[in-house]
Parts: sequence; structure tokens; C-alpha cells
Amino acid sequence: MRKRLTDEDIAAFAPSEKMGIVATVEENGEPHLSLLTTLMADGAEGLTIGEFSRGQSKLNMRERGKMGFLVMGLDRRLWRGFATWKGLAREGAEYVAYNKQPMFRYNTYFGINTVHYLELGGVEGPDRLPLAAIVFASLATALRARRAVPAAGPPVLPPFARRVIDKLDSLSFLSWISSDGFPRIVPVLQARSAGVSRIVFTPGPWRDELRAAPRGARAAVFAMNLAMESFMARGTLTRFGAHLMGVDLDYLYNSAPPSHGQVWPPVKLEAMADA
Repeated sequence: MRKRLTDEDIAAFAPSEKMGIVATVEENGEPHLSLLTTLMADGAEGLTIGEFSRGQSKLNMRERGKMGFLVMGLDRRLWRGFATWKGLAREGAEYVAYNKQPMFRYNTYFGINTVHYLELGGVEGPDRLPLAAIVFASLATALRARRAVPAAGPPVLPPFARRVIDKLDSLSFLSWISSDGFPRIVPVLQARSAGVSRIVFTPGPWRDELRAAPRGARAAVFAMNLAMESFMARGTLTRFGAHLMGVDLDYLYNSAPPSHGQVWPPVKLEAMADA
């Protein structure tokens, strides 16, 4: 893993039209995953994230510092790494540059209001997305998913979430906290739902990393489709023999703007009262 970004890396991180997945650490020590396409390079040893809506990831970065990231360009090349939050600004050269991008310059409702600065800890890539291996792993997962449906479990995944993750063109990513305290991100594009309380996947192209993940670790799965509908689910990482892994779920978070927040367990609604 390299400590500096190359000119090629910096150029690949620059477009808004890319995928940026960020993993952070919750207050309880569990992983949290979000889509943050504003992740960009800040020279060879830094990163920036432009904030246009307030979600859990920015709060986690500010309070606990450590984060992992994955960048995938339109050419299907992948970079992965980790960084540490350094500070924020609501003015300056990076702030101006973000708001000059077409996505934000002509957006009536959302502009970049805060820039977060991060110190790069390490980066690896670019790696080509192994499409043939992913298709094979997806088919293998679909065949095994029916046999992995638990007999009982909380109804964490509503029909909407199951439709998102079960589409062949959806994108899914797994994260857990490694021994150094930084979140690790591994693509699991082959992931599928197994009932309403479990997500499963065959190890597939990233089998060595996935099999090295600690059984029983708390893990998060972020899933999104091409319509930008997304969710994050969390639970316990499990294995079902040599050819199938999964996450037994107990938490669901709506990660799509404009209203981020917990979906499962249900949040009690409090009636508003006059002061």
C-alpha cells in the first residue's frame, strides 16, 4: 500500500461522475458506510470531502477521525485506502472549486457548505473490476441464497431494500473495523438478500480478504442501484461453510438524501408540543 497519490490517482479522483464509498466508525465502534462522490485528492498526501447534506458519516469523521474509502471511476477501475480527518473549512480555494463544479454551481437547492480535510494513510490500486468473476459469483450466490434464509429473524429488510440489493446491476460493499481501528471496505457486488434479516454472498473475486475477515465481527453492507436508491444494513458477519458468507442483520439506515436516518429498529415518533 502506497503512502502517496500519483498524478494518475489525483486525476481519477477529480471528476464528480465517479463512485466514492466512505466507511467511518460509529460511537459504538461499529462501521458505517455512505456514498460520498465528492471525495477528491488534495495533493499527493491528502483528500477532501465536500459536504452538501448532513449525514452520519461526517459526524463520525469529526468525532473519531478514522475512515476508509473506495473510489471507482467510469472506466471501472478501483482504488481503496484509509485516511484520518484533520479539519474543516467553509471558505477557501477548495470550497470555491467544489462550488464551481456543474453539479453544485447550477443546483438551486444544494451547494457545498463545508469542506472536510483528511490526511492520507495509504492507498492501493488502480485495479480493474473483474466483471466475469463477479457475474459468476452473483449466479452462485443466487443459487445458494434460498438455502440460507433463516427460519426466524427481525424484519430488517423491507421489500424496497430487497429490490435494491437483488438487482444484478446493483452495487454492494462490505465494511468491518480492522485491528488498527480503520474501517476496511471490500466490494461484494455479488451480494443478495436471504429473507428479511440476512444478506449473503459467495467470496468471489475478493475471497482472500473476505475469508480473512473475523467471524462474528460487526459488519455493514451498503447497497445502491443505478437509480441512486440506497441503504446501509448492519449486523454480524457469519459463514456458511466454505462457499457462502453473510451478515445477520439487526439494523437498517436510509442513506439516500434528503432524509438520512435509522429505519430499523423502528424509531419512536415523539409528538410535537407547543413551548
